Amino acid sequence: MSTKIITFSIFLFFCNSIIAQKDIQAAEQLLSRIAPIYKKYISFELLSSDKDRFELLPNNDKIIIRGNNANSMAVGLNYFLKYYCLTTVSWYADDAVELPKAFPVLKEKVCVDARAKNRFFLNYCTFGYTMPWWKWNDWERFIDWMALNGVNLPLAITGQEVIWHKVWTKLGLSDQEIRNYFTGPAHLPWHRMSNLDYFQGNLPNSWLNNQEALQKLILARERELNMKPVLPAFAGHVPKELKRLYPKANIHLLSKWGGFPTENRSSFLHPLDSLFNVIQKEFLTEQTRLFGTDHIYGADPFNEVDSPNWEPEYLANVSKNIYASLTAADPKATWLQMTWMFYYDKENWTKPRVQSFVNAVPQDKMLLLDYYCENTEIWKVTDKYFGQPYIWCYLGNFGGNTMMVGNVKEVGKRIENAFQNGGENLWGIGSTLESFDVNPFMYEYVLDKAWNSHINDSVWIQNLADRYAGTNDANFREAWRIMYEKIYNSMSRLGQGNLIDSRPTLEGNDGWCSPSITYNNKDLCAIWGLMLKSKAKSRQSYRFAVVNVGRQVMGNYFKPLRDNFTKAYKANDPIEMKRISAQMLDLIDEVDALVATCPSIFSLNNWINDAREIGIDNAEKDYYENNARTILTTWGFKSQMLNDYANRNWSGLMSTYYKPRWNMFLNDVMLAASENKQYNHKEFRAKVQQFEFEWTKSKRQPKVKRNANSVKLAEKLYKKYASQI
Repeated sequence: MSTKIITFSIFLFFCNSIIAQKDIQAAEQLLSRIAPIYKKYISFELLSSDKDRFELLPNNDKIIIRGNNANSMAVGLNYFLKYYCLTTVSWYADDAVELPKAFPVLKEKVCVDARAKNRFFLNYCTFGYTMPWWKWNDWERFIDWMALNGVNLPLAITGQEVIWHKVWTKLGLSDQEIRNYFTGPAHLPWHRMSNLDYFQGNLPNSWLNNQEALQKLILARERELNMKPVLPAFAGHVPKELKRLYPKANIHLLSKWGGFPTENRSSFLHPLDSLFNVIQKEFLTEQTRLFGTDHIYGADPFNEVDSPNWEPEYLANVSKNIYASLTAADPKATWLQMTWMFYYDKENWTKPRVQSFVNAVPQDKMLLLDYYCENTEIWKVTDKYFGQPYIWCYLGNFGGNTMMVGNVKEVGKRIENAFQNGGENLWGIGSTLESFDVNPFMYEYVLDKAWNSHINDSVWIQNLADRYAGTNDANFREAWRIMYEKIYNSMSRLGQGNLIDSRPTLEGNDGWCSPSITYNNKDLCAIWGLMLKSKAKSRQSYRFAVVNVGRQVMGNYFKPLRDNFTKAYKANDPIEMKRISAQMLDLIDEVDALVATCPSIFSLNNWINDAREIGIDNAEKDYYENNARTILTTWGFKSQMLNDYANRNWSGLMSTYYKPRWNMFLNDVMLAASENKQYNHKEFRAKVQQFEFEWTKSKRQPKVKRNANSVKLAEKLYKKYASQI
């Protein structure tokens, strides 16, 4: 053997040793953050494997977790936590990790391989509906949650405005023009997707600096845990002021979006314009300098807006030149494209147009997210995306609605069918949730399907019950079995929420908030009763379950009460109207009190306080609070069509926003009846819109009592409502 070969072999050995040590160190640090009391019982080793794989090995009264990288080791750790320690690690930083004091015994070796190379997570919208006010401790827990659940392809779009500020400054725009072109923080996802400009703009410079520092921490941790963060790229969205500086540039005004006026419409630079490559190069160069790169970029030119031209040749030129601009800046670039537009605007995105768009990019260089597969699998109607790689995604939530929903059985069947029949270009599975919700197990369920654990659904649900309770409890297991069979049988739809959250009407619902359910509320109430019979009442995860189910039961019951009120109005029965009105308002108060016992999940105060904490002075604090209040309620202007899209059963939001709306409505209807007049909904609508708009400008913090015991309060409310439902 030559000296050069020996030297090179030694070099490779040391490189591999360094990589192995980094992976082991990353797994050890994860363990220290999640379960420090187990540090002396668990050790990690690197496993040589061509595919993602983990192993659990008994080691006397300890265990060894092996994985081919830190991400696989994290999944192995989570497997041990779930199936041996009976615990669930929440994605919220404020939720404790509840572990048995005695270290569990592992009796036999466990070996599990990944069957999906790529495990994607997040959605542009999540950064507005859940994450705009997050600090590092929130991100740190969430990144740990992603690693534990095997995510290795996270969307990572925090902090991009600081890059755009530099690019637009270099192209000649003023600081004020640029910061006004941006939207408020919670609305930035729709700005980034070319839907919305100039709404609640004048984004503070302190925000830009804060998000730059935060993104550096996020990316460092994600890469440490063997993730490839998907960074943004230029897709053609430009400030309208650019036309002043470059009058010959081919810039189009995109179609209106979300009911916003013309002044909020976005502008699109044609990818064939010579300026397009200049902007892409400037953006990616500056982004790589600040944040590094893993050579995979998200770019979405026509999300929920019309293409300026629907000819297949034009669409092919758009995608061809976007990709060319990417590779001109980064020859290793892969383009990640969400395909929500193919579902959302299916009338325009015909099969020939989709084919032209995706096949204009070289094979395997455009990775497509099949966005809403629990509803419509685009791979089935596009000849498996005409051979381009795609990821099967479960969406699961729109706007952060707090609705118990998810078609778990159907999701499992569809994932298995995709693995069997989806073709070799099925490159992974993942989730594109718009926001965190009250069904975290659904996302864990989907991500578990990426691994060959050979655990069927009935066992999976039984284990879920055990780890929420922290023990094998027959009542709790039965409650979850019935939920699996009867409750979680429908997909998430836009704006779902119980009627409490809806703008009041005598019949139906006004706006996005849809209270429809596909099960009998008596069944859910019986599940609530079963859960309350459990003996595992000290568990935080158990308390969340009984609060969440109780909240949903009571919220569902609000609609029959409203319908009875309407019957009394039509029967001209003022005594009955007054009685039911009091019941309705009391129920809202009781739901508010119940969810207040789980503030990490159901708190308006936390949302507002987190927003205000980012501000460096009172003016900024007020700016962030206004933006935080707006996204949850009116969404935009006073008569905004997206009103209540992000409705939520949150403590404080119900007491200061939803209840006053219902109180105004009930009083107006009863007053009209007492004066023998027809209730005028048009007049009420104008009045309630003014109230909603003024609420977004308010600075009054809701008063919340949080000293109640979740379980005792749930038991009290169950006794009250079980006989009524």
